[in-house]
Amino acid sequence: MSHGRPINPATTILRFDGVDPKHVLEVDLCVVGAGISGVATALEAVKLGRTVAIVDSLPALGGQAVNSIIGTFCGLFANGSHGHRFTFGVVDEMLAALEAEDAVYYRHGPMTTVAHYNEIVLSRWVEKSIDAAGVIPIVGATLRGVARDGRRITAAEFITRYGDVEIRAEAWADCSGDAALAWRAGLECREPDEKVFGSQQAVIQGINTAAQPDRETLGAVISEKAAEYGLLRRGGLIFNFPGKDIGVLNMTHVETPLEPVAASRMGILGKEQVDRGVRLLRDAFPEAFGGISVRSYGFPGIRQTRWIRGAHHITVPEVTGGVKFPDAIARTAWPIELHNAPEGFVWEVFDENHVHYVPLGAMLSPEADNIVAVGRCIDGDPAALSSVRVMGPCMAMGAAAAHALDLAGSGSVHQIDIGALQGRLSDNLTRTDGVAP
Repeated sequence: MSHGRPINPATTILRFDGVDPKHVLEVDLCVVGAGISGVATALEAVKLGRTVAIVDSLPALGGQAVNSIIGTFCGLFANGSHGHRFTFGVVDEMLAALEAEDAVYYRHGPMTTVAHYNEIVLSRWVEKSIDAAGVIPIVGATLRGVARDGRRITAAEFITRYGDVEIRAEAWADCSGDAALAWRAGLECREPDEKVFGSQQAVIQGINTAAQPDRETLGAVISEKAAEYGLLRRGGLIFNFPGKDIGVLNMTHVETPLEPVAASRMGILGKEQVDRGVRLLRDAFPEAFGGISVRSYGFPGIRQTRWIRGAHHITVPEVTGGVKFPDAIARTAWPIELHNAPEGFVWEVFDENHVHYVPLGAMLSPEADNIVAVGRCIDGDPAALSSVRVMGPCMAMGAAAAHALDLAGSGSVHQIDIGALQGRLSDNLTRTDGVAP
């Protein structure tokens, strides 16, 4: 049945004329990177009355939180078995949406509370929230060039399969994860002197939860047998909801180089590491994992590649000492978690009363007035960054970026009223309720 439409519709013959079509957008704020940092920045800015575009090189929104299947919100709660939440605002809406879909599970451990989530439900929340807020999404877009007028970024050009896009904006947020915007703008950036390893995560299904070993036993056996199965990482764990036969497998390490051929190769090697891990689990724990299979592989996870040289450089003593900076805008108590070796990582936990902070200065380039870095783009030494680049404080940094740029307007983010900024962010700095169920 054709419903009145022709079976063979007409076609038009075209030939590329050598001129790429260009789409031009003008907005108040352009957010580069649509991971959890960028989404938090964009949604907060819309609430302030700003017009916003959000751009990402992946063909979908959500960044690593969705597409690398991280599966866990870390750094969102204070230490202790039932510590209070550190970050509010957009996070409230996100958690409420996940709770309504039975898509979040709060695991109260002896160190802290972490929130395990269903990445599909989170993905749809991101997409629906961005759409409902009127944020303009541009996905599958690679940053090609940045225009500056002195200390101000004025425009950025992106390549997409559908043509070039030029975005002109008063304010800019670099939530790219690799400081791509700052780098292309010619601002000073840092790279680590030693490798920082990412993870290749995957969702496995078919777990017999009744026979599942505890975390300590699982980790000990993986550590003992990792070399035998060709695993680079000597340890690992599974995040799964109680009573459900699916879980997020985290037992790999992969390099994350800033070189296209090597980076592309890592995606293949990472999946091979997952497959080796699955074989280990099947053989070592046949009752619990004998029937498991991979439901989906995430994109390779990235912890640290390139970041800005900021007005402030966060150090390990500032983290371990819980320094509350005069321009503090976010807080967390997540451990130092430095993945700087293929076989393992540094894990330095803090006591129940510990809190450390993120200063606005670490998010600002001293060379520019209208750009704020967010998430793992901010400045600090690698070990210090490992304690503040997790998703809880990243969402708080997104809120701070939106408000700092709003206060700056056509002026400089270096000259805003810090007291006014902290007043807007007071929940994320001082609130002590919000204990997870």
